[in-house]
Amino acid sequence: MSVKLFDSELKVMEVLWAQGDRTAREIASLLREETGWNVNTTYTVIKKCVAKGAVRRSEPGFLCHALVTKSEVQAAEAEELLGKLFDGSPDLLFAALLDNRRLSPEQIRRLRERVAQAEREGQL
Repeated sequence: MSVKLFDSELKVMEVLWAQGDRTAREIASLLREETGWNVNTTYTVIKKCVAKGAVRRSEPGFLCHALVTKSEVQAAEAEELLGKLFDGSPDLLFAALLDNRRLSPEQIRRLRERVAQAEREGQL
């Protein structure tokens, strides 16, 4: 995924990922409650998502459909973070999380399981 989404755009995407296709009016209503945005703000952010190719707009009713998945965005953001702050090294990221006690024992257990699964599937 080559689309770079800003925090405001991610708020629109979160609505679509969680709730599926929604009209711009429905998105605006939800984000007004969540963030206090007015309708014009939400419509502007949706238009930016459309221009970036992250959302498709169709009629009737300005129906919005996510064109990128949450996992695609997460993967792209993780790669960018690794490149920017950790010299492309996942182990430096995990070391930072461990050093700052940001991972619970349960999270560490799940990470170990994911590593073991990736090894079994030949991904590592």
